[in-house]
Amino acid sequence: MSDIVEATKRKLVGKMDTVYIETSVISYLRQKPSSQVVMAARQLLTHQWWNDERAKYQLVASQFVIDEASDGDPVLAEERLQFLDGIPLLPLEPAIADIADEIMARAILPEKARTDALHIAIVAHHRIQYLLTWNCRHIANARILPRIHSVLNDLSIPVPVICTPEEMVDHDPEFDND
Repeated sequence: MSDIVEATKRKLVGKMDTVYIETSVISYLRQKPSSQVVMAARQLLTHQWWNDERAKYQLVASQFVIDEASDGDPVLAEERLQFLDGIPLLPLEPAIADIADEIMARAILPEKARTDALHIAIVAHHRIQYLLTWNCRHIANARILPRIHSVLNDLSIPVPVICTPEEMVDHDPEFDND
C-alpha cells in the first residue's frame, strides 16, 4: 500500500497521530554520510523514517527547532530549514516555559540543555503524541525519562512518547496493523 493511500486511510478512519520533529532529526537528514557505524546507521534510519513513514503522521515543529536549525554555516542551515518547510510550528505559550522551568528546577537537565527542556515542554503542553529525536543525552534517555514523566504527571500533563526514528521505522514488512 502506498504511503499516500495509507495516510489518506488514516485520515478517513480517524485523526492521524502527531509527531514533533526535534532538531537532531533534521540534522541527521542533512549530514554527509558518516564513516562511523553508529552514525551511519542513524542516518540511514532517519532517511528511512523520513521517506517511508512520515506520511503516516501529522508533523509539527517549533520556533526552537527553527532557531537551532538556523545556527552554524548559513548554507547548511538553509538546507536544514528546507526540510522544515511546510511543517506547522506549534504556538509558544507561557505555560511552556513553566513546564521547562519545572524540569530545570528539579535538576533533571543541565542548564546548557534548557532548549531540550523546552522541546519536551512544548510537546507535552500541546499534547503531541510523539517527540522524535536523536538527542539521547538529554531527551530520549532511559535514565532521564522517568524523571521527565514524574514532572509531567505531577503537573497533570499527559506524557508523550519520546523516541528515536529507529523506534518508529517499520522493520517487519510482513506485519500489517490493519
